[in-house]
Amino acid sequence: MAGDLLNHLMEVIGSSSAPRSGGRRQALKSLSERESGTARLEEAVAAFRAALEEETRDRMPLNWAMTQNNLGNALRALGERQIGTERLKAAVAAHRAALEERTHDRVPLQWAGTNMNLGNALRTLGARESDTAHLEEAVAACRAALVELKRELMLLDWARAENNLGKALESLGERESGTARLQGAVAAQHAALEERTRERTPLGWAAVQNDLGLALATLGQRESRTGRVEEAVAAYRAALLERTRERVPLDWATTQMNLGIALKILGEREGSAEHLQQALDAFRLALQEITRDHVPLDWAKTQFNMGLALLVFEEREPTTDRLKEALSTFSKLDRFFTPRA
Repeated sequence: MAGDLLNHLMEVIGSSSAPRSGGRRQALKSLSERESGTARLEEAVAAFRAALEEETRDRMPLNWAMTQNNLGNALRALGERQIGTERLKAAVAAHRAALEERTHDRVPLQWAGTNMNLGNALRTLGARESDTAHLEEAVAACRAALVELKRELMLLDWARAENNLGKALESLGERESGTARLQGAVAAQHAALEERTRERTPLGWAAVQNDLGLALATLGQRESRTGRVEEAVAAYRAALLERTRERVPLDWATTQMNLGIALKILGEREGSAEHLQQALDAFRLALQEITRDHVPLDWAKTQFNMGLALLVFEEREPTTDRLKEALSTFSKLDRFFTPRA
């Protein structure tokens, strides 16, 4: 998700030779977390690429690797908001370049952090591809990070690594017929919540609650009972206690979208008009921030699920207005996916 994807977008720039440029990049990172557009992220990518021309690998190998890692984070955040995989492939390449200097033997903790970021980029890329090779690599990279990020020494970094492992397992589990990966994803998110508490890191806690909801909802769709989906709804609602529109508008909207999907599932399973109406309310709230121009894929996903919820609702309680709205929603998607002449 956007705010969580941008967590640690940049490390604190340790080089005393360029404190002003480091501050500018940090400012761009902070601004980009709060905006749904991509302008700040484009600026951050340009700034990192400019830095690589000065901090060359030959002159400053570890600084070069740090900048490659940060470039990868910016490219991944940018790629998530855009259609296609070009930015995501570039993000993976940047993290892999960083690991050429950030080796396990040389700088074990930075190696672990870069592996975690590589795992996130591979997961985001793999989610857009038909095969699971990059998702498998994402799980492996997250597990590698946990080799060095020990709970007893670095509890918040350990929790973040567990959270990222859970996201990778959930993405992979979605593609598989069994539930082992999804159960692993739920376990990883519960582990992360043991240290990433609301009191200690409220937005981090909310991000994990959102990711826990994703794993529970996916697992719940494989089961005949609704208990897991109900847990997912509770997790999303918990996340929204901290993910407010005023504070993190795009993350708020993303969680509203996820909540709407879980409520739609409950409405379908239980024949509940109340849950279906709540799902529609959540989708409409999400679309206040998830716009076609700024986050086109999430916009399409929200529109599609809203259209499905309207059709299910119309079957339960037939009304012309809901049917018209469903048709209008799917017409928007037709125009979105139809290439322009």
